[in-house]
Amino acid sequence: MVDDNELNRLRDIATPAPGTDAKTRAFEAAMRAYDLDEKTSPAAQGSANGLRLTERAQKLGSEIMQKKLFATPAIAGLVALPIAGYATIYLLQEQPFYSGGDEKITETLADKPVANAPPTVRPLTVAEADNRKKADAESRDAAEALVAPASPPKPESNAMGGLVQQDMLARNAPEPSPREALAGGSSTAAPAADGAARVGRVPGTVAQSKLMAQPSTGPADQVPLPEQNRDRIEDFKTNPVRAALEDPVSTFSIDVDTASYSFVRRSLKEGFLPQADTVRVEEMINYFPYDWKGPETASTPFNSTVSVMPTPWNGHTRLMHVAIKGFDAKPAEQPKANLVFLIDVSGSMNEQDKLPLLQSAFRLLVNKLKPDDTVSIVTYAGDAGTVLEPTKVSEKDKILNAIDTLAPGGSTAGEAGIKEAYRLAQKSFVDDGINRVMLATDGDFNVGQTDDDDLKRLIEKERKTGVFLSVFGFGRGNLNDQMMQTIAQNGNGTAAYIDTLAEAEKVLVEDASSTLFTIAKDVKIQVEFNPQKVSEYRLIGYETRALNREDFNNDRVDAGEIGSGHSVTAIYEITPKGNGGEQIDPLRYGQAAVNNGGVANADEYAFVKIRYKLPNEDASKLITTPVTSANEVADFDLASTDQRFSIAVAAFGQKLRDEDATAKFGYDKIMEIATAARGADPFGYRSEFLSLMRLASALGGNR
Repeated sequence: MVDDNELNRLRDIATPAPGTDAKTRAFEAAMRAYDLDEKTSPAAQGSANGLRLTERAQKLGSEIMQKKLFATPAIAGLVALPIAGYATIYLLQEQPFYSGGDEKITETLADKPVANAPPTVRPLTVAEADNRKKADAESRDAAEALVAPASPPKPESNAMGGLVQQDMLARNAPEPSPREALAGGSSTAAPAADGAARVGRVPGTVAQSKLMAQPSTGPADQVPLPEQNRDRIEDFKTNPVRAALEDPVSTFSIDVDTASYSFVRRSLKEGFLPQADTVRVEEMINYFPYDWKGPETASTPFNSTVSVMPTPWNGHTRLMHVAIKGFDAKPAEQPKANLVFLIDVSGSMNEQDKLPLLQSAFRLLVNKLKPDDTVSIVTYAGDAGTVLEPTKVSEKDKILNAIDTLAPGGSTAGEAGIKEAYRLAQKSFVDDGINRVMLATDGDFNVGQTDDDDLKRLIEKERKTGVFLSVFGFGRGNLNDQMMQTIAQNGNGTAAYIDTLAEAEKVLVEDASSTLFTIAKDVKIQVEFNPQKVSEYRLIGYETRALNREDFNNDRVDAGEIGSGHSVTAIYEITPKGNGGEQIDPLRYGQAAVNNGGVANADEYAFVKIRYKLPNEDASKLITTPVTSANEVADFDLASTDQRFSIAVAAFGQKLRDEDATAKFGYDKIMEIATAARGADPFGYRSEFLSLMRLASALGGNR
């Protein structure tokens, strides 16, 4: 039996350094075995990547120090020291190395005597001796590199910014776009050269693997910041519940913009819930075409339909659903169009989802226009320039070639571009026709007149000449949604966000009539609620379109426009009096004033008034609709398919904004309503909506 003290002494004895001859013989045997194995063995030997001894050491050090697996030299040094010690012993003691993961090292002929091999080593040739010296030098360099102090790597490309943030996003994204995955880095990663050390696969997401495989920039002790998101989104508060007794009148401008829905869709498809202020519920509702009853003749530009039905998410309230449908002019009846494409070609547009997508979108629109229509093209970047003078669409090739030659570069002189576009619109003005500037941009106005109020005044001045303005937003990270909304609302135009070519086709081809051909302008809605029938009410959406009560009868106050065949929907959530769902305590002395002398039209829920102007007129006209029990729908399931679907969209928008009204109404309930009310869906818009709800439910939980 061996004495424990003897074992302890043996354990403490330092490992003797190998002699020079032993090292030479081991190296020779390893080289012969490697060469023999390369020629004869069909099975993979060594590491999975076929790296030699020194290459594995270099690969290990490179992964630690060059690929930023650790952020600072201090941390990298601490982690590298034990690994360096292990690797050094491995190099000097001729031990097989196990790299971890799937890269198992198989036993080679160098690990045991080769059958029938002579016991002695033959003398080395001159070439072999040189190779041996070179290999020994590589081994020493590798060992020194592992234990040397960490030094900053040379700058390459910035691909690691925002690693933590992008990892969180990518956990929910099936396949994030390169731009989102790199958070400010190049969208195209250069492939690694043959033989270069590759970063090992790190457990985690797709985005993690992509990020870790990118070259780094900057010193190792600095973590690049994520790309700054300069999107400008107007913040607003959700409409509150109001007491009909104290504040019985609600006034707002109609809204047919759709930018919010597209922005929400892009966010969800890229794997994260949208920011609350990007969700404008009315724009989501009005994104979809509805088959509301329209007017019979063009003399009445639109028709309104009002219904009252139970609220799916609250048994104590009801929904007052106001649907407006514009007269749908046939193509033969549509007037000539004079369009000016005002295109942002600044440096910020140099991304695939910006200028290239914009060019494809406008090509679709040109192919939709009639030969007698006119197109001009103005660009702005530093200075405004006219790319194409007013040209008839009969010369389509000339227009398309002008679009194809656009290239990004420079800063953004938006003011100069708008002025030049209006000048060309006036130059080719069409009486009794459509005269419109179509601004396509990511919203960056950083040269010239940049204040939204100044731009607003400029647009207001020009719209009086009969030239309207629509805005189309592209891309992310630089989107000035707030500016887009401001100038579109004040230019008697619409604002749309185009994130895909399919969306471009919807906005500029399928909805071209409603986008381009205006049938009514300055359309306002005012609803007066009867306190005898309604205790409280809340307008769902339209927060950024609110008007003062006195603005309704003031024809100088601007409001939204309705295009040919356009549908507009507004929904109020109302609490019938005495229903037990009131959220506001009644006034102590208010009831006496109401009952004093009685109330006229006490059987009405509300009185809806719509004021509008014809496109070429400055005096408004009025349409009124009393809302009585005749407008009631007894059961929600008895409402029309389009009514139920629009309410599902309203619920979804409120859910994304995390509003109190739908806090206890889960995505699954909303999906049930939308699925049952999908109805005719020729373009697949409603099916896509269902898929977005599934994404939101997965990302946010079925709250």
